[in-house]
This record gives sequence, C-alpha cells and structure tokens, in this order.
Amino acid sequence: MTVNIQVNKQNNENTVGIIRRFTKRVQGSGILRRARSVRYFDRPLSKLLRKRKALKSISKKEILEELIKLGKIERHSPFHRRSRR
Repeated sequence: MTVNIQVNKQNNENTVGIIRRFTKRVQGSGILRRARSVRYFDRPLSKLLRKRKALKSISKKEILEELIKLGKIERHSPFHRRSRR
C-alpha cells in the first residue's frame, strides 16, 4: 500500500505549520496505524514445523524425566523447569 502525501507551503506559513499540517494528513490517511499494526507480524508456523517442534519438546521431556528417574538430576534443580508464581 503506497500513499504519497504532499503538503505545499502557503504564503506566510512557517515550517512548524507545514509540519503540523503534514502530520495531520498522515494521521488522517491511516498509514501509521496500518504500519504499527503490521509491525511485529509473524507468519504462523506450517503444520510440519509445528509437528517437529512438538516432537522435539516431547523428546526433551522424556529425556529429562529419565534423568530424574536415574537420579542424575534432582526434580527442582536449575535444569528442571518449575512454575514460578
């Protein structure tokens, strides 16, 4: 979406007035609102990537639980996540 906004200097207008008129036109056109709403947009992950991510987290959990059962890691060690409230 490309919108050109142009403001021409009037007879006895100073630069502050020109800038003020320009900013009002930009705000009125909605360009900034649109740009800010799209600013941090991330594409949703594909099904394949979501599955891979889920499988990876499941395997990490299994490994962690096995290490806890073997006694190599304590349940509340720094390597084990716990909810902080």
